[in-house]
Amino acid sequence: MDLTFLHPLYEHSGPWASVYVDTSRHTESMAHERHLTASAMARRLAEQGADEATCRAVENAIEELRHSSEPNGRALFARAGEIVLDPPLARPPQGDTAEWAPLPRVAPLLELAGQDPVCVVAYIDRKGADFELRSGLGREGAGSVTGRQHPVHRTASADWSERHFQLKVENTWEHNAAEIADALAVCQEETRADLLILVGDDRERRSVHERLPQRLQDRVVEASHGTGSRLLDDEVEAARAEHTRRRTEAELERFLAARAPDAEGRTGAVEGVPALVEAAREHRIDELLIRADGPDAHREVWIGEGPDQLAVRRTELRTLGEQHSWAARADDALIRSAVETDAPVLVVPAGGAAGEDAPVGGLGALLRWK
Repeated sequence: MDLTFLHPLYEHSGPWASVYVDTSRHTESMAHERHLTASAMARRLAEQGADEATCRAVENAIEELRHSSEPNGRALFARAGEIVLDPPLARPPQGDTAEWAPLPRVAPLLELAGQDPVCVVAYIDRKGADFELRSGLGREGAGSVTGRQHPVHRTASADWSERHFQLKVENTWEHNAAEIADALAVCQEETRADLLILVGDDRERRSVHERLPQRLQDRVVEASHGTGSRLLDDEVEAARAEHTRRRTEAELERFLAARAPDAEGRTGAVEGVPALVEAAREHRIDELLIRADGPDAHREVWIGEGPDQLAVRRTELRTLGEQHSWAARADDALIRSAVETDAPVLVVPAGGAAGEDAPVGGLGALLRWK
């Protein structure tokens, strides 16, 4: 999961209010219920020591959801009287929660915002393509591309002039396929889509698929619908779920293999809080793995103001020259380090690979070497 969108949460020091609100219940008394939720969340934050301005900002933000038709919920992250980030959720939280802590409580967001891949569906025909962005939060247009318009249809004649025309048709198709592939590659880069679904006739799909850059080949799925048809939500969900399953399995296999030392005695993966803290301090986390049911996730670590200022014991930070330190959850501290070094985070389902609970303790990382 790409966590670039979390950067605003680490541009300022804490403490932070982290609130998760369930908006999945739609009843006649919905407005009143959310009014009560707004008051309850503000009161809960105040009881934990949050300042009045931040409590008021959270209360007002939830009040604004009184008539919202959002299907799942919303996360709110606030400090110093301001809502800094309020992403919608892809699935409802297990109840409304509010926490006041030195770091934003972002670990639940990894599952609630969904790591189901964002995908671009490309509806391809001989003249061009329409792009549609799909995610757990819905769909929206993502642009289109129009190629050469003539000639695009074959004829049945064997006459020389017609064969010459057929060659022009072939050239037009090839040109348009290249145009679509180029536009789709740009669209993927701009949207950071994890998955590309190609929809259209067999030949057009294959022509575009073959012309996509090598870096995108493992992100492509071809759908067998005819030209112009639109994929149903459950068809897109099935493709996204299968992509997530395959990617998770592949990353877990890579992690398990990397735990074994190489010829120089170095390992490419670590697990457990002490080893992860050391890797984070050295900016060597290439991908963070989190298994939500693991006991290490809520283990206490100590943090300073910077993402690489963290330690298992408070005295270690003082040794490193950090004068100010706060206790924080290990998962939230490591996520902060991952975000600040542009490392992705993978949420691992319980059970791991081949029934093994990996990473051990629930936290692990693939490493980068300087």
